[in-house]
Amino acid sequence: MSIEIKAPTFPESVADGTVATWHKQPGEACVTDELIVDIETDKVVLEVVAPADGVLKEILKGEGDTVLSEEVLAIFAAGAVASAAPAADTASQSGDDASTTDAEKVGPAARKLIDENNLDASQIKGTGKNGGITKEDVQSYLNNRSAAPAPAAAAPKAAAPAVTLNVAAGERVEKRVPMTRLRATIAKRLVEAQQNAAMLTTYNEVNMKPVMELRKQYKDLFEKTHNGTRLGFMSFFVKATTEALKRFPGVNASLDGSDMVYHGYQDIGVAVSTERGLMVPVLRDTDSMSLADVEATIADFGRRGRDGKLGMDDMQGGTFTITNGGVFGSLMSTPILNPPQTAILGMHKIQERPMAVNGQVVILPMMYLALSYDHRMIDGKEAVQFLVTIKDLLEDPARLLLEV
Repeated sequence: MSIEIKAPTFPESVADGTVATWHKQPGEACVTDELIVDIETDKVVLEVVAPADGVLKEILKGEGDTVLSEEVLAIFAAGAVASAAPAADTASQSGDDASTTDAEKVGPAARKLIDENNLDASQIKGTGKNGGITKEDVQSYLNNRSAAPAPAAAAPKAAAPAVTLNVAAGERVEKRVPMTRLRATIAKRLVEAQQNAAMLTTYNEVNMKPVMELRKQYKDLFEKTHNGTRLGFMSFFVKATTEALKRFPGVNASLDGSDMVYHGYQDIGVAVSTERGLMVPVLRDTDSMSLADVEATIADFGRRGRDGKLGMDDMQGGTFTITNGGVFGSLMSTPILNPPQTAILGMHKIQERPMAVNGQVVILPMMYLALSYDHRMIDGKEAVQFLVTIKDLLEDPARLLLEV
């Protein structure tokens, strides 16, 4: 039976997509839910999987082709693998070939994830049939690993393009790589933001000592109470920003043509750096989220961002954005607006500096804050007061609980 393999249904904000990578070629066998092709949009990369056991019969859209929502990508012949399954099961049960048995215990989707993360399949506990390892088992293993090994595993992949250049002494080598659809869209929107908005940036600095002391005092109890969720700095900034947005609704607004749209809720986007480019998943209704909710959701965004699992729904909307260049060591920068939003907050590195406090010179952990805003919508006075409100709340965290 022939089945049409179609592109996913794109939301209204996504006009089309590009065929990024075919993981199967015509004539190759597939099993149910095995990855067949990646579709890259201007927001995320979407995976298209096999609808059943069978064979990929014909590819209609090649890599690099533009496709519309639900457009036919390929023809799939279902049932071609079904007859081979019993033989495979028999071979597995006979135990004549130990290497074949081990390979069959790992599903195709799980094998791909294992290879991408340089994992040892023997260390992963399988919950599938006859102890087989599923994709969910691998994902669970990745989630349960300590935070330290994760970046180390990702580093070789990120650095791969650089080591592919074999440069002899004295040679001047260049490598031309097409810009991905996601990165091209990011570049286009950042340029448009600067050209179409009266963008201005105001700066302030915040003493992080109160938050750091509070975090140090309660981080172990917090992690124990909230099932391993770690207490970071971002949750304090999200909650302080949420309170400031409630006090200054113009900063939480957006522009739609000549109309100013004021939002009665706070949906804050948090910029996440991935290998494919910058993504901004959105925390919904942050006013009703606890510190633990914020930290757990951001951690989930980070994991899924690294694995390319962020969906379009995660990045739709948003009334305000926070970006943190401090994780990379940035001391000060000017963030660029994320249209149609009218403001964005930039966090930076915490740096110890001598500060004057009550006539005394004291060494304090200071952070520069930057608020870029659209002057067409927000007056300078409002922008400065908004940033000062965040500063005051962070320097006296008890005010976040008391909402004063």
